[in-house]
Amino acid sequence: MRSSTASRRPRTGNRGAADRKAFEPIRKIGLTLPEVELGTAYGAPALKVRGQMFACMTTHSSSEPGSLAIRMPFADRDEILANDPDVYYLTPHYEPYPCIVVRLSRVHKDALKDLLWMGLRFVSAKTRRRPRASKPRRRNT
Repeated sequence: MRSSTASRRPRTGNRGAADRKAFEPIRKIGLTLPEVELGTAYGAPALKVRGQMFACMTTHSSSEPGSLAIRMPFADRDEILANDPDVYYLTPHYEPYPCIVVRLSRVHKDALKDLLWMGLRFVSAKTRRRPRASKPRRRNT
């Protein structure tokens, strides 16, 4: 009998080592950006800011090996996708999410850095720390 967690694991097949190698340039660029930390998302290498993933190697079986998902606003995603469908793509799995999928073998290094900045800003805006509400003071009566 399979455990319930086994059925929730991503189907990456033999991608592990290849994805780690493909992720190396992303790791190098990512660590030059402010507040970025390395992590994992769905068992794959990822970049995070304040604990929130903004870029990770794809794990869904519908994605091509060597692809990176980067979170961004839908409007930006649609524009980028329309301008260069040979480099950027979506599958039905990724369409409902604010992200774009990048073929790492085809993307220019400068474009990749811009995309990572875009993802970082998008997630940072969503996770920006709000000032804590102060507790009301008790009156001594």
